[in-house]
Amino acid sequence: MISHSTAVGVTSALAEAVVDLDAVAANVRTIAAVTRTDLMAVVKADGFGHGAVPVARAALAAGATWLGVTSSAEALALRDSGVGAPILSWLHRPDEDFGPLLAAGVDVAVSTLPHLRAVAAAAAAATSGGPAMVQLKVDTGLSRNGARHGSDWADLVALARAHEMAGSIRVRGVWSHLADADQPGSPLVRRQVSAFRTAVRVARAGGLDPVLLHLANSGAALTAPATRFDICRVGLALYGVDPGGGRDIGLRPAMTLRSSVVNLKQVPAGTGVSYGPDHVTAEPTTLALVPVGFADGLPRNAEGRAEVWVGGARCPIVGRIAMDQCVVDVGDRPVRLGDPVTVFGPGPDEPTVTEWARWAGTNPNDVLTGIGARVARRYQGVAA
Repeated sequence: MISHSTAVGVTSALAEAVVDLDAVAANVRTIAAVTRTDLMAVVKADGFGHGAVPVARAALAAGATWLGVTSSAEALALRDSGVGAPILSWLHRPDEDFGPLLAAGVDVAVSTLPHLRAVAAAAAAATSGGPAMVQLKVDTGLSRNGARHGSDWADLVALARAHEMAGSIRVRGVWSHLADADQPGSPLVRRQVSAFRTAVRVARAGGLDPVLLHLANSGAALTAPATRFDICRVGLALYGVDPGGGRDIGLRPAMTLRSSVVNLKQVPAGTGVSYGPDHVTAEPTTLALVPVGFADGLPRNAEGRAEVWVGGARCPIVGRIAMDQCVVDVGDRPVRLGDPVTVFGPGPDEPTVTEWARWAGTNPNDVLTGIGARVARRYQGVAA
């Protein structure tokens, strides 16, 4: 059990990310009510910076049935922490030793013939256990991972069937990934759905019998019913951030990034602030120093636009964001040393991670996964 408040990190950390596991659980239930499918909670990149193991436990307790990760290391870390739920791991080198993954009962995503041969060989070499569980990925238009339509996909299906007949693998699933799911009504999404259905037909015609089909990510799961097959993979939405499409279903942001004021100084007009200086005060004001910078995950290119919540109001970050700190113009507000600063939170008063992403010209995933290791994580809520 995770207690109501569990800190991970040094108590004297200069910044902390407070992760609300009850929000994660609520988001799983909210999304499932929309999709009416099983959900795969995507906990890659240390749970989008929230902590893979606590998030996985909270999501599973709320009804998620699968976990999705990028690598063997991520999958095995979950297993080492006692997480026994089904896991899909989807990005590997072709010369990887797949033995530990197979021994841990992890499904392996396969996109190429060399990968499939390596997985089958690892299964054949195992001294115990059944066939390796694999999920074949087809490229339906993202042009990233996955076997291309046509002969590449047909060849992958044929080799998979041959290894099934030999008893070394079992194709549990067929899946793909969408390129434009954050744009509701996108014609590309419709084309990808059609391509995916064709790929599934080819797989079944080739003798495969996948029982798990999945295409939808967070954006599609919430806005494109045609993309919902047996399960939806939810990443950003799991953490309470709108993946796009503008449909407000009541997601609860799970992370709040906090720090505090460690220095204050009253300065006259014409005072240069931080490097350059890129900012010069236009009038007398008070500057507050906050010990969080780009090494902690604040996008440096948010300069001139970013705000934080301090002294009961939004105040602008002025000057360049440095590696370890930033400067906030608090004007004449009654801010004192040690006062709390919220960099982003659930809103609506304090800035949100979505706003930070807009200020930096990126997406919320980038901001969340960039929160550095020296930022202590503190967990609130209860997860089994």
